[in-house]
Amino acid sequence: MGVSHFLSSFCCELRILQAKNIETKSPGNLFIRYYLSAGNNGRIQLNSREISSKSEMIIWNESFSLECSGAEESLNYLRQQTVVFELRWRSRIPVLGKMGKSQLLGRAEMPWKAVFESPNMEIEKYWLTMVPMNDQVLESPKPPSIQISMKLVRGPAIVGTEKNRKERLKNNWEGCGCKDIGGGCSCADYEIFALAAAMDGL
Repeated sequence: MGVSHFLSSFCCELRILQAKNIETKSPGNLFIRYYLSAGNNGRIQLNSREISSKSEMIIWNESFSLECSGAEESLNYLRQQTVVFELRWRSRIPVLGKMGKSQLLGRAEMPWKAVFESPNMEIEKYWLTMVPMNDQVLESPKPPSIQISMKLVRGPAIVGTEKNRKERLKNNWEGCGCKDIGGGCSCADYEIFALAAAMDGL
């Protein structure tokens, strides 16, 4: 009989709300690319939808959630990590019939530790100031900022053997929404992102 393990379960919620102080020299599309740590130096990469840089207001109102399970050391690992946010711009003018690659305009990080230590483990409608990265495209007098919300919701503990844990990871990996994302996901190697991923517009 395998050794039993107590696993914590919780839900990570991340919302990309809106942006300000964004003026570009050329028209194009703006989007947010963000990265979540996934253990073994891996990470999950996600993109928001693209919005015209000439829009009167840059509003995404998109949410991403992960139902997670992991041993206590996995939670301690998450506490030490950060979510990396990138503001990106893409020209709407195709090159040789294809859309060009995006360009990085700004970058910022939010530590998960700040979420763990916040009341109710929630940071709501927080303005995150970014470090400008491209003055050839960006001409705003102030650094760009994005408004985000982050939340952790704890669930009941899960008890299982090592065999059951591996089987659960295998089954959840087959249905994990992040495995098809361009940046890749280490769900099979790192149990903290074990269940499901979903992107929704609010």
